[in-house]
Amino acid sequence: MNYLDLDINLNEDDIALRQSAHRFAKEVMRPIAKELDEMTPEQVIAKDSPFWTFMKKAYELGYHKIYIPDTYGGLDLTPLQQAIIMEELAWGSVGLTVGLGVAGFFAFGGTLTGEDYLVDNFVTPFCECTDASIVGCWGITEPDHGSDTVMPGHPIFSDPNIKGQCRAKLDGDEYVINGQKAAWVSMGTVATHCFLFCQMDPSMGFAGSGIFTIPLDLPGVSKGAPLNKIGQRDLNQGEIFFDNVRVPKDCLIVGPEAYEVFLETTLSLTTASMGLYSIGIARAAMEEALEYAKNRIQGGKPLIEYPNVQMKLFEMFRKVETTRLMSRAAWNYNMNNTESAEEYSIIAKVHGTQSAYEVAHEAIQIFGGNGLSKEYLIEKLFRDARAMLIEDGSNDTLAISAGHKFIQTYPRMNDLT
Repeated sequence: MNYLDLDINLNEDDIALRQSAHRFAKEVMRPIAKELDEMTPEQVIAKDSPFWTFMKKAYELGYHKIYIPDTYGGLDLTPLQQAIIMEELAWGSVGLTVGLGVAGFFAFGGTLTGEDYLVDNFVTPFCECTDASIVGCWGITEPDHGSDTVMPGHPIFSDPNIKGQCRAKLDGDEYVINGQKAAWVSMGTVATHCFLFCQMDPSMGFAGSGIFTIPLDLPGVSKGAPLNKIGQRDLNQGEIFFDNVRVPKDCLIVGPEAYEVFLETTLSLTTASMGLYSIGIARAAMEEALEYAKNRIQGGKPLIEYPNVQMKLFEMFRKVETTRLMSRAAWNYNMNNTESAEEYSIIAKVHGTQSAYEVAHEAIQIFGGNGLSKEYLIEKLFRDARAMLIEDGSNDTLAISAGHKFIQTYPRMNDLT
């Protein structure tokens, strides 16, 4: 962990938080993530699984409420401190870090409105939870809709011909929800609550959607089997079904009248988070490659002495550091401004996840055949990094969305005349 942080304004508290998070990532997350990677999806979420050991320890330390403002019972952290912790946790396991972040987003959504019902019933109980008995999920992706659900502002987003597969209809003082969320809902099969995105006015396309915070023990809610996948196997994912599920009107966070703005604000944080996670996994892959190159003897000398290996390691280093700079900047800006700049968060996500994948790919090349063996951590890091190119929005689709936003808003600058 003894890397040089170019932020010369880090104080003692920042450094102490980084050390504490790194210690937790190294001593708790790394070994548990490795164990979970070898399990079936059903074994990962079983009651006696080490997954729950991780979750409970993370909750005890308060990492589950890293997004929650301290005024609602969250941690009293600066945006920089949040970024530092997220990087270190992702160094331990990006899958577990994503799961932990998703677990609290339903409560974070409640803080964006501050409505008493949402705070009293969801935010406060979650912040007070220390045993991981309250776990959220983010229900947005659907069987026929993935990254197209995260394109606010793009013309396709308002196309009335595109119908959502999960819909809510007002009936008196309740909303009735019907439909399905896809197998890619992170924490979907273990969640007690859902940050649910569903269509309310189909004539507006996806722009006519709303966001609810709802408990998942309501009549009519059911879940599918946990998803079996190649990467981030320590992250639970699975389907959620809604069959005439009735929820109070107070569970609605935002409706079609402000959905696009609210979604853009939310995505400005989640995509920047993925950039921050990317630093951790890229750094982990780089460090594995560096250590291996120092000790592996080929042609009578350590790999580290070959110029081409030194060049590969420098390229890894460059990508880690540029990802840190971009991701922290996007996170800090969007945490401190009411008018979000989502295109910069998308840069953080796309650049960061692509960099993480490339670093892990080149690290395997340095390992040679050993890099393909499950004996070495780099094999898992590569699979986990590959998943990030699709996770939280496919990089291809996000680039289309950000490209449209870019040509509409650039340049974003103060009046220089």
